[in-house]
Amino acid sequence: GQQWERALKLLAQMEDRGVRPNVVSYSAAISACEKGHQWERALELLDQMELHGVKPDVMTYSAAISACAKGQQWERALQLLAQMEVRGVRRDVISFNAAISACAKGQQWDRALE
Repeated sequence: GQQWERALKLLAQMEDRGVRPNVVSYSAAISACEKGHQWERALELLDQMELHGVKPDVMTYSAAISACAKGQQWERALQLLAQMEVRGVRRDVISFNAAISACAKGQQWDRALE
């Protein structure tokens, strides 16, 4: 369950060695955080990548939404789903399912149906 820590270390090592992380690197690290139930760190990475000029894609957002679901952060998950639309990132079945899962875990069935 500590793979997320290794992923964050690898991301930091990339930067230390002058290798600029891309959307794939960040998405993998966010996914590792999701699997490790580290939703706050996943969202920190999402913010960090945008600060570094890396545009999140559907995989990035889906992983972040799943991390919010595991952390019972249904409101944040829905915010991310809405943010995708605003930023022109095409939402897919995975991102919608992750948001529905977040609502279900938060007992927000009415929101899941919206």
